[in-house]
Amino acid sequence: MVASPSPRGARGDRADDRVDTVQYRLVEDAASLRELVEELVCVDAYALDTEFHRERTYYPKLALLQVAWAGGIALVDPLAVDVAPFSRVLEGDALAVLHASDQDLEVLERACGRVPTKLFDTQLAAGFLGMSTPSLSSLVERMLGVKLEKGDQLTDWTRRPLTAEQKIYAAGDVLHLLELRDVITSQLEDLGRLAWAEEECAIVLRRSRAPVVPEEAWWRLKHARQLHGRSRSVAQQVAAWRERRSQLLDQPTRFVLSDLALVSIAQRPPADRGELERVRNLDARQLGAGGAAELL
Repeated sequence: MVASPSPRGARGDRADDRVDTVQYRLVEDAASLRELVEELVCVDAYALDTEFHRERTYYPKLALLQVAWAGGIALVDPLAVDVAPFSRVLEGDALAVLHASDQDLEVLERACGRVPTKLFDTQLAAGFLGMSTPSLSSLVERMLGVKLEKGDQLTDWTRRPLTAEQKIYAAGDVLHLLELRDVITSQLEDLGRLAWAEEECAIVLRRSRAPVVPEEAWWRLKHARQLHGRSRSVAQQVAAWRERRSQLLDQPTRFVLSDLALVSIAQRPPADRGELERVRNLDARQLGAGGAAELL
């Protein structure tokens, strides 16, 4: 267990006297993860958050898993231990509390093979109180009177070792979620809207998080509606090729072929390698490993 000073926020013009330190457990090996899982399968509710990166990959890469429950906070390092066993927690009957859960659920499904059985999304639920997609910090300040420090949006969560500031920030992301859920739930009950929020959370859980269907990838092109006839057909085929290649190489689609290059190819399909290399905004390196032959 590590206890670290917490400079997080104030209630009005005074410091938050409920939390003088953020305490967290670091989980960096299989034995520690098993111990954590055994503890969590016995609770009724737990808070979850993830830190991940996908700037240079097609699929999101989990860099940290944060969990809070009545017994404490744990930071699980997926770069040090396989988090797949955490699926036992997710498949249980306990309520998972997350904020703006869509991307976290995608990450969890990929890393653990499933999403939680039950979900309470504090951002979604706050919408039924008249708040429009509030950030966690604004919601915590408004509901609990605690002002959270802003984190560094450019921090690299894949670098090790994590700094003390990163770990405190990560722990803070789940520190207030369970209390926040209690306050929101109480207000929703008073308004007779709790069932609405619970149904919306259930819908989020049922939503498909499968990769984009390659044959439908062209729908996301900015200028798709401007393409007609043969150009649209070519765009469909090239966009499908790009999506499949991105999935195979685990690279962002823009690394495989930019939208501008794709539309240029659709509008004027190249007849040979020379014409292909002259396509606007196409990097010759994108044609390697059989890419040129596949496009032609």
